[in-house]
Amino acid sequence: MTTAVLLEWVIKSAIILFVLVTAVAYLTFLERKVMSWIQLRIGPNRVGPWGLLQPLADGVKMIFKEDIIPTEANRWLYVIAPAISLIPALMTFIVIPYGSVVHVPILDRDVALRVTSMNIGLLYIFALTSLGVYGLVLAGWASNNKYSLLGGLRSSAQMISYELAFGISIVSVLLYTGTLDLSVIVGQQSGRFGVLGWNFFKVPLFLVFIVYYIASLAECNRTPFDLPEAESELVAGYHTEYSSMKFVMFQMAEYINLITASSIAVTLFFGGYIGPKVNYYPWLGLVYFALKVLVLILLAMWIRFTLPRFRYDQLMRFGWKFLLPAAIVNVIITATVVLFWPPQHP
Repeated sequence: MTTAVLLEWVIKSAIILFVLVTAVAYLTFLERKVMSWIQLRIGPNRVGPWGLLQPLADGVKMIFKEDIIPTEANRWLYVIAPAISLIPALMTFIVIPYGSVVHVPILDRDVALRVTSMNIGLLYIFALTSLGVYGLVLAGWASNNKYSLLGGLRSSAQMISYELAFGISIVSVLLYTGTLDLSVIVGQQSGRFGVLGWNFFKVPLFLVFIVYYIASLAECNRTPFDLPEAESELVAGYHTEYSSMKFVMFQMAEYINLITASSIAVTLFFGGYIGPKVNYYPWLGLVYFALKVLVLILLAMWIRFTLPRFRYDQLMRFGWKFLLPAAIVNVIITATVVLFWPPQHP
């Protein structure tokens, strides 16, 4: 490994970290605005023009809030739980291709718009997405609070249940594409058919996306699957006893997981950065990728402010009796299509 390659990785990682943290701040602003529009209210509009500095004000407020650790809490686990939740969420994004290869005049070289390309990218995503639940469970147990413990137990049961449907839905994409490399999957969705070349419009994968998206909402603890938090029942669930920046880390992890899940969906089903004229103007790939991710995030927000929360028994029944069988059926259908009508990838 040369110094130049290592430096490129560091710069890309730093840029992605900055973009993700900024995006999280303004997703909270956007969510409050969307909620106000749906509920015929105004939303944040006091700090800065049109309220655009509200995320900055909230961040400064949280930094200066007192950091309280409960007397009877398991101190070490209580402190590291937010980091265990946040770090895997950040690490998942390094294998997602958010653009093609562009020429950077300052460096006088071509640079791929991704941190790294793994031929086992999907397995890497499986591994990291399954780690986030440990932070929630540890937070619930280490807080020595009954509400927090119930939230942690709920999150473990929910994530284990919906992780199966989440993973099996991606297996269908793996069967159809024949690769674990996300860059190759994006490349297979380009060609003369334009939008119709996206996996979303291919016969066996439309239903796969629906199962994937529902499971990803449950993985991110988004309404109507926000039972681990459930303010009306558990105060705030697993993070009831958290304050200041530790609380912010849990919120950041939730929003970064939403960005990551939407980015994976765009990569697997909607052509990733592929779009008109992207071969002539490679920087357009970043714009197309960001817009597609934003549409899926807005869909998640729309669902949050439209549908009521499930009861816990309904949540588990839906996961085990409907979503998991639907994911398995999709695998069977996809395998049958691939066997009798092998896809012709560009």
